[in-house]
Amino acid sequence: AQSNPERLRSIGEAVHQAMVDTISIPADDRFQILTMHESGELLYDRTFYGIERSEGFMAIQITLAAGRTKEVKTNLYRRMTELLKERAGVRPQDVFISLLEVGPEDFSLGDGRAQFAETLPPHLQALQKA
Repeated sequence: AQSNPERLRSIGEAVHQAMVDTISIPADDRFQILTMHESGELLYDRTFYGIERSEGFMAIQITLAAGRTKEVKTNLYRRMTELLKERAGVRPQDVFISLLEVGPEDFSLGDGRAQFAETLPPHLQALQKA
């Protein structure tokens, strides 16, 4: 079995790879916060929407530039759960994903600037043409 740091790394890798595979982010566009919680620190309904969740429940929240289609988002969810199962043994029923869509001006990559508002990178330019 994987130790907690190894498991977190595997989870982070799976989430990132799913984003590269399905929503066209560059491979080096990786900024993640991964935290583990003790029993009782993460509250969730075990059967909401008819899905049987276990102690392995995880919540994944992604902030991304707005503009992807429903189909692209659905592909992201499917790919992410596939990779999490394959790489970290996570049950697909235990994966809760939420997307926060924001505008290009809502990112600062450093230096106190809004780089995407100044010049959209190619993967975001493609969203505007779609």
